Amino acid sequence: MAIFLVQHGRCLSGKEDPEKGLSPLGEEEIARLAPVAKGYGIPVTQIFHSGKKRAQQTAARYQSALGLDAAPAVMAGIAPLDDVRAFADTLDPACGWMVVGHLPFMERLVAYLTTGNEELRVYRFQNAGIVCLDGETDAQGNLDWFIKWTLNPNIT
Repeated sequence: MAIFLVQHGRCLSGKEDPEKGLSPLGEEEIARLAPVAKGYGIPVTQIFHSGKKRAQQTAARYQSALGLDAAPAVMAGIAPLDDVRAFADTLDPACGWMVVGHLPFMERLVAYLTTGNEELRVYRFQNAGIVCLDGETDAQGNLDWFIKWTLNPNIT
């Protein structure tokens, strides 16, 4: 199993929607990716989101497409500027969680888990895209995280 990190879908501007809900393009990109994720049978056990409208909407679209019974839940500690180190300590590669959040948190988390340095950019997220991270225990008993695969709305 693994963890699945998602940057929320594209959203409306604050002028169009003060809560910055999903834009039509954001809806379309999720509608295109979610069935692909379902077709691959990704083993998501629970979906969490930051509580912001665009993240909640993205999480709900994936929950529906993946056919999960449990509604997405709000998770503390994944706001854009939250401490990735504290959150990383709570992760287990066997959990099967999908976590829907925001930049720069998501990119910093991937960098920290894979390199130990949250300041390095090792992956550039795309809105609504999924980054699958998995982990193995090394000879010293340390958890070694790696990017297993990604699924994105654009290949350019």
